[in-house]
Amino acid sequence: MPRPTLPLQPAIARLTRDERWQLWLFFGVATLLLALGLGLRDPWPSDEPRFALVARQMVETGQWLFPHRGIELYADKPPLFMWLQACAYWLTGGWRGWFLLPSLLSGLGTLALTYDLGRRLWNHRAGLFSAIAVLFVFQFMYQMKRAQIDPAITFFITLANWGLLAHCLRGPNWRAYALGCCAAGLGVITKGVGFLALLMLLPYAWACWRTPDRVARPGWSDPRWLLGVPAFLLPILAWAAPMLLVAHFRGGSQYPAYVHDILFHQTLGRATGSWSHPQPPWYFVQTVLFNWFPLSLLYFGVVPRWWRALRTGETRVMLPLVWAILVLIFFSLQTGKRDVYILPALPMVALAMAPWIDDIRHTRWLRVSAFAIGLAGGLIIVIAGVLALRGHDIANFNAHLAAYDLQAERAALCWMIITIGAVLAAAALAFRPRHGEVGLLTGLAGLWIIWSLWAYPLLNASSSAAGVMREARAWIGPGAELGLVGPREQNLFMAVGPTREFGFTAPLAAQFKDATAWQAQAPATRWIFSIRQGMGACVDLARAHRIGDANRRQWWVFNARAVIPGCTPPQPAAPAAGNGAG
Repeated sequence: MPRPTLPLQPAIARLTRDERWQLWLFFGVATLLLALGLGLRDPWPSDEPRFALVARQMVETGQWLFPHRGIELYADKPPLFMWLQACAYWLTGGWRGWFLLPSLLSGLGTLALTYDLGRRLWNHRAGLFSAIAVLFVFQFMYQMKRAQIDPAITFFITLANWGLLAHCLRGPNWRAYALGCCAAGLGVITKGVGFLALLMLLPYAWACWRTPDRVARPGWSDPRWLLGVPAFLLPILAWAAPMLLVAHFRGGSQYPAYVHDILFHQTLGRATGSWSHPQPPWYFVQTVLFNWFPLSLLYFGVVPRWWRALRTGETRVMLPLVWAILVLIFFSLQTGKRDVYILPALPMVALAMAPWIDDIRHTRWLRVSAFAIGLAGGLIIVIAGVLALRGHDIANFNAHLAAYDLQAERAALCWMIITIGAVLAAAALAFRPRHGEVGLLTGLAGLWIIWSLWAYPLLNASSSAAGVMREARAWIGPGAELGLVGPREQNLFMAVGPTREFGFTAPLAAQFKDATAWQAQAPATRWIFSIRQGMGACVDLARAHRIGDANRRQWWVFNARAVIPGCTPPQPAAPAAGNGAG
């Protein structure tokens, strides 16, 4: 069988002046697109307010080992991401954009690792184009501009892959190998699935057997392979050991229950079999086709090249590509699925494309396709925005406005949609089919700039619950205390002035009972802020005040005079406060 025509490089070439300029330009653009909008909004549901609330309470209470969401222990996720957010909050002194800083750094770090791997395995141009391909993927940009755990787990898994590939293909490099295993351990205490990075050793073992001359093979008998075990366990034990000791010596039932939940039910359980968001086995096909746009346009040109590379034993393609397929299979076999689960596979897919992206982008079919998509997509968006501006209910637009109490912002939202479509179409026309791929990327960059600078301030009051919480405080006065019944995390996070809550997972009836008993102790200065379902028929609505709608929920405030004595709402459970699924 003939060997590939793309040999492993004996050394990494130094960057030329032009290449350094290209690199600075790329990371300048990446930083601009990812950082734009920091400080223009507060945490938005579903996960952002929860993690931000937990992180802020870590700093305020000093409870770093046992995260709290209000008065409750929060065991749905390992703590590393919230530690990072807490550090950002502490360093910035509460600057409004602090909760997005870990995601920004994770996004830039993931791009840097993707570029560096592409340069190490191929050359500067391959690394640069693979990083560009990752940056403009819709799912990547969307997630890296959100304060969720997925950006951090993507970074740690990519860092683990960097170490393992540097060792297996450019090594032996035992320091890189140990770093990769340690990063996988950090991934475990971020979201539980960090161990997936170690699956890279499976295609490496296959390559050692079939094409030993195409990998850096130190030999499986080398005892230094065992360094990976303590490196992997070190970050896990650094978190788990003190947590177990403190839980043991504090006694009681609350902390042992937290330990059992976080270690076995949430971390281990979710990592081996997610149970939320049930989807069919083929669910992720739509993710790699649509959510990974525009990288998915390259599939048509790269799949035949992948096939030839695999047949000829090109391990630089085989290792990252097979690893990504294994990750896809792992999550496809589970019942619960979310599109973001496979985001960590994206950099490795782009890396497997790296040597051919430049060639494919010059093909006529790709340029024309990118031009047509940019132009047609932009025109369709413009038409939809104009119709919505004229009062037509496009894609249940009116219902969404009502659910988020955005009727007053209708015109501004419509003009934002029209502007986005116009930018996409104008970019396509400006670069013409001859440079259609550049026009498409330019239009997408414009989309994210408009979204960050226009949508953030426009949607923030409703999406973050800042509006209803300010309105509630204005209604009851600055000195009154506010009790929360059936709150979401954003309500407690954005609360202004003295606030008391009675749990997030407790039944609504229990919350209402505790809140009214608390209110009765000082009826002149205590008010209750409640979701409509939490009140039942136990509140005289004529004496209560409807604050407004936010996050598809109706909120009221009332004092003790509005409470009907001896009445208990019939609802048995609180609305889902968000369990951090996924």
